Amino acid sequence: MKSNWTEFNTSIERDFSFESFQDALKFVNKVGQLAEIQNHHPDILLHGYRNVKITLCTHDKGYQVTSKDYRLADGIDRL
Repeated sequence: MKSNWTEFNTSIERDFSFESFQDALKFVNKVGQLAEIQNHHPDILLHGYRNVKITLCTHDKGYQVTSKDYRLADGIDRL
């Protein structure tokens, strides 16, 4: 688990900040593409026009954190 992800009982989360709305939106789209490839879809919140909050949990496992979440988090960290 990367130290920049916060772990809760039922999810892991990370906040990202960008220089502009366009940069934040591009990041969201890249996360979406990665999520499709991994067939594991995060909750994504674009807020404050340039901030993105990613929340990961495995919905089909009762909203628990699983290896799918850590794998996607690692992929997101590489974007």
